[in-house]
Amino acid sequence: MQKRSVLFHACRGGLAGAFLVALAACGLTHEPAAPGACGTTATNAAPAPGAASAATVTNAVAGSAMPPAAWQGTYEVNDVHVHVTNYVQEGITAHSLLEVMGNKVGRAVLFGIPLQQTWSYRISGDYGPTYYLHTDAPLYYYSFTDAVTAAQYRALPKEEQSRLDPMIIGFNPSDMYAADHIKRVLTTFPGVFSGIGEFTIHKEFVSSKIAGEAPSLRDPALDRLLDFAAEVGLVALMHNDITIPFSKDRPIPAYLSQMMDLLGRHPKTTLIWAHTGLGRVIQPVGDHLAIIESILADSKFSNVYFDISWDVVAKYVVSSPATIQATARLINRFPDRFLFGSDEVAPTSQEKLLAVYRQYAPLFAQLDPVASEKVRKKNYERLFDEARRRVRAWERTHVQ
Repeated sequence: MQKRSVLFHACRGGLAGAFLVALAACGLTHEPAAPGACGTTATNAAPAPGAASAATVTNAVAGSAMPPAAWQGTYEVNDVHVHVTNYVQEGITAHSLLEVMGNKVGRAVLFGIPLQQTWSYRISGDYGPTYYLHTDAPLYYYSFTDAVTAAQYRALPKEEQSRLDPMIIGFNPSDMYAADHIKRVLTTFPGVFSGIGEFTIHKEFVSSKIAGEAPSLRDPALDRLLDFAAEVGLVALMHNDITIPFSKDRPIPAYLSQMMDLLGRHPKTTLIWAHTGLGRVIQPVGDHLAIIESILADSKFSNVYFDISWDVVAKYVVSSPATIQATARLINRFPDRFLFGSDEVAPTSQEKLLAVYRQYAPLFAQLDPVASEKVRKKNYERLFDEARRRVRAWERTHVQ
């Protein structure tokens, strides 16, 4: 409990400095602890959020434009969708993720889960739930996650930083101030973040458990944050179920119309639709691939991409020779618009991190070599290299 209490005490001071000091002191980074950290009086006060000097900002932003690393070209895949923590913010560190990636996964996003599961003693007693299905208690947005991500990323050597793309997730997409949170994180931690997400709008049993208002595709707060993402150049990774749970026989997906309207309102936002809209209890409805194809074929949606993450999605794709062939045909037609992701939660071994990738072997076998390379690696690199460039340029203009 001592480690956790120090983290929360650090939250009261300057995020950009105090979190790094506190995390290092508690053994949660690979930086040496500063004198006076972790429970004793520090000799130097940390700067307030946003109070970084011009030299500090310049160094942080310039340092993120990293040269090609020695590991490039030896890996098999990049991972656009992996979580380092679970629903109670427990998991692995950024350094541990890199160790798991090894020489198989070249680059990966860096984020946890934006929602914290409440432990209500009235409901669960001494049993502490670690998953949202373990209890009827609500979920709430956990904004501290972004500071932890930034601290862990900054503690890494530059070459290791070049393999990770941190994402901002600690915001409430139904709050008009969500865009302000994103801006505040960028200005507090310049040179770190490349995108936002994975954040969730509609997700089976999750959305209804969130304390306060449930997210909506029609919410102006969502429009505001996606507009800001476009302005800055952030990649947006969004989970939105295409329909309601257990609606296999419903001819038209329940949320498709609203999703199409949202995409139409944000033509300048680089948006990745996670899992192609599917999930554990969200099975393909009607001709799911035809729906995806119609979006990809429409020039109005040239900014929209799909990740094929999650083992349950892979299960749908490789369920039969027909589904494999149909999915391969679609990807071969639009090879620039799909990205691989694992959706693993806090993987502790390379075997776990690569499990979904191996599950997709029958699909990759039917992709032409160029399409396979793009889905596994090149599309990730193209989108996030551009995001790094644009976000760093925005920071040079807006961070004082």
